[in-house]
Amino acid sequence: MSRMTLLSSPLMLGFEHFERTLDRVAKMSAEGYPPYNIEQVNDTRLRITLAVAGFGEEDLDVTRDGDQLIVAGRRREKEEDRVFLHRGIAARQFQRSFVLAEGIEIDGARLENGLLHIDLTRPLPESRRQSIPINGKAAGVERRLDVADDRDA
Repeated sequence: MSRMTLLSSPLMLGFEHFERTLDRVAKMSAEGYPPYNIEQVNDTRLRITLAVAGFGEEDLDVTRDGDQLIVAGRRREKEEDRVFLHRGIAARQFQRSFVLAEGIEIDGARLENGLLHIDLTRPLPESRRQSIPINGKAAGVERRLDVADDRDA
């Protein structure tokens, strides 16, 4: 039995890619580390901010893989000779993924006061109105008559 979704309607043509993307987002980890914000800076700019206290630039990796933005953190500092009486600051490695819409560009990333800011640009959608000519049977008959007239001459 096939699964029926909103996007499987016969009136929604060509949305299979979106359905696969929604499935991928639903399967992503629900873990909340590290916490993050997504901010709309203006009509075309977005900013993702992740709280990555304790991670330096060399510990973080920001990559784009197709339509995914992947932020990974791995502490490279060796703590073998350190003895903690209490450890409340999370230092575990992480990987957080964000699915990007088509056309979104990554402008850059910066680390400031334990916050990783990733700036994105979202282009404004273009108007895609198009007039489609209708070629009916009458136009086809006229063409055939024109061709027949050329043969008679």
